[in-house]
Amino acid sequence: MKSETDSHAQHSTTDANEFARAIVNEYQGPLTRYATRLLGDADRARDVVQDTFMRLMERPLGEVGDHMAEWLFTVCRHRALDILRKEARMSRFEEGQIERVAADDPRPGRALEHEETHAAMLRLIDRLPASQQEVIRLKFQNGFSYKEISRITALSVNHVGVLIHNAVQRLRADFAAQKS
Repeated sequence: MKSETDSHAQHSTTDANEFARAIVNEYQGPLTRYATRLLGDADRARDVVQDTFMRLMERPLGEVGDHMAEWLFTVCRHRALDILRKEARMSRFEEGQIERVAADDPRPGRALEHEETHAAMLRLIDRLPASQQEVIRLKFQNGFSYKEISRITALSVNHVGVLIHNAVQRLRADFAAQKS
């Protein structure tokens, strides 16, 4: 017969496993895309994301608190930058490696137009300086606030704002020039 302590320990393990599974399900895709953008290699990105989750699991349950996304992206970013520093080079995505997101729009013409606009915007983002690319992706692809981006990138909130402002201005101008 199991003691009350054994039952409590088993319940805690089950809670931790469910917590881990939920976190992996929610953040694995966005973290992998982010790490892939930083590293330029999906295989290395998956390794970085796995390492990020392993570091999370080493923490006591709930230590990260309400800042789960920030914590995960920060750890992921630091691990990816460590790899890049070891290789002593920065990588960028080549044109044509951009992933596309399919829209669930019932009108095929609109879906195609949206996909073309999205692809064009991603190509324009790829032309931005690396620092602007990173903050734009964190803001618009992952939905982080300026303050959260500041904590992830170790840049000041003001610097994040300037980078995003300059990037958006350039993207608007470049996109308008493409349409002309």
